[in-house]
Amino acid sequence: MYTFDKPDNLVEMFEESLGRNAERPLFGNADNNGKYTWVTYREVGERVNDLRAGLAQLGVSAGDAVGIIANNRTEWAIAAFATFGLGGRFIPMYEKELPKIWKHIIRDSGLKVLFVANEKIYQEVEQMRDELVDLEQMFHIDGSATGTMMELEQQGRKIPIRSTIPKPTDTAVLIYTSGTTGDPKGVLLSHGNFTSNVLGGSKKYPELDHRSRSLSILPWAHSYGQTAELYNFINMGGSIGFIRDVTTIVEDMRNVAPTFLIAVPRVFNKIYDGIRHKMNEKGGLALKLFNMGIESAKELRAPAGQGKNVLLAKLKFAIADRIVFQKIREGFGGRLESALTASAMMNLEVAQFFTDIGLPVYDAYGLSETSPAVTMNCRTANKPGSVGRPLDKVRVVIDRQYFDEDENGSGEIVVYGPNVMQGYHNKPEATKEVITEDGGFRTGDLGYLDNDGYLFITGRIKEQYKLENGKYVFPATLEEEIQLSPWVENVFIYGEGRSHNICIIVPDFIKLSAWAVQQGIDASTHAELIASPEVEAMIKESIATQLKGKFGGYEIPRQFILVDEPFSVDNGMLTHTMKLKRRKVLDRYQDQVNMAYGAP
Repeated sequence: MYTFDKPDNLVEMFEESLGRNAERPLFGNADNNGKYTWVTYREVGERVNDLRAGLAQLGVSAGDAVGIIANNRTEWAIAAFATFGLGGRFIPMYEKELPKIWKHIIRDSGLKVLFVANEKIYQEVEQMRDELVDLEQMFHIDGSATGTMMELEQQGRKIPIRSTIPKPTDTAVLIYTSGTTGDPKGVLLSHGNFTSNVLGGSKKYPELDHRSRSLSILPWAHSYGQTAELYNFINMGGSIGFIRDVTTIVEDMRNVAPTFLIAVPRVFNKIYDGIRHKMNEKGGLALKLFNMGIESAKELRAPAGQGKNVLLAKLKFAIADRIVFQKIREGFGGRLESALTASAMMNLEVAQFFTDIGLPVYDAYGLSETSPAVTMNCRTANKPGSVGRPLDKVRVVIDRQYFDEDENGSGEIVVYGPNVMQGYHNKPEATKEVITEDGGFRTGDLGYLDNDGYLFITGRIKEQYKLENGKYVFPATLEEEIQLSPWVENVFIYGEGRSHNICIIVPDFIKLSAWAVQQGIDASTHAELIASPEVEAMIKESIATQLKGKFGGYEIPRQFILVDEPFSVDNGMLTHTMKLKRRKVLDRYQDQVNMAYGAP
């Protein structure tokens, strides 16, 4: 049993922050023109009080499940904290999800009250209402008419009630994991799981306070965005602006002017690729200054001696910084100080670039089952290539009993601490498979701890495979490197039990089309582009050059399959945190893979 630091529940965490920050901005919403209007902690707190009382009038009490199908928004947080204040369980779901997944979650969680973002979702759920025996009430979030969240708040305002303070071991949220096979599992996370994670993270980042601001990009329906952004920023008294859409991130970034970002590597990889592409397009002096800045930064990072001219390197970097890098920082709103990223490792080249221009991006590691953070890099303790050291009260053990000896001492990462989940809802056998007798969580990830206590991820047990020659391949590492190619939008590596690896690629058709025109290739459609032998040869050569010297020859793909359907959440090939659903991709392109290997 772990001792929890105070506050040890989300209700007190919210109410204590409300007392300190009542008139400070909390959430920012943009109109169609990108102009942001902010609501204060006090205004949000009043709505939480009203909705809590309204839910109580519906009979919601301790242990009852209240759900939401909506993207990040003010009402998401209001519904969550109103539920927590009754001792209830909050069940978040994604707007972009298959209705059959909503049905499974609503039924499995025993959902009693549901809030939905729009009429389309309302009607989808209504059509399956006969199969949802526990669902008693469903409300539209928008509007003020009958059957809306606002009406329920108005009813609650007439008969206010005080909040219930949960115990740290009480369940706060069920996070349903995006399973690639079978139904998603409900991860039972307690108030103490979340608050211990927030307090542990705040010790890594003491520089974050009520002046800190985030632009909300990642879904709160996942524990990473929920803990690292929503709960963390509320605890510190900071503020959060919501993006309007993925297509407006650049403009929203400028208007919100965040100081700290919670993101995934894919976001920074895309930004990096965009910056390099823009610089190459501009050419001339701008490109020369950009490259001069990058090279001088590398020179300044090099070990002492080696004949380098430090003063000249500093001068070159200062010129590039003032003319080029400052404009890049202004593109982030001009106030961004750093960012935290997880779900996959940052490419070292990309990470170093952002550090060089004054926007360090720190790698962290975690899982839904650990609320989510296990380890973090930070300003005062950062080792590039690692995912940082464990949070306060969290212990990492490397279990090597099932693995061969290697030079790093890699094994399965097992996590102990107050962040470890209570288990999987209604799945005792699945819980038993991952929770050790002494309370550790078996992550299924491979890694090692160095002499300084930093954790390095080396692969995923379920994703690694052997080639025909017995050599192990960790496809995610290859994919992350290939993803940096300017010609690649999505990538998938496969070769289990085969003689060699095959690479499925969705090209960046904007860049590829421009290249094809320059080469005089006649291709008016995406299908014609990917069918061109010249295109395939160029991409294959480009990627082989990119991987050479970084990976063994047996790892580098020998064959490429170009496809024109991007991997996305909508078509089921990506999770909501942009991870590949490997089985889904393979199922989709199995016939082409078989043909490539010469199978019938």
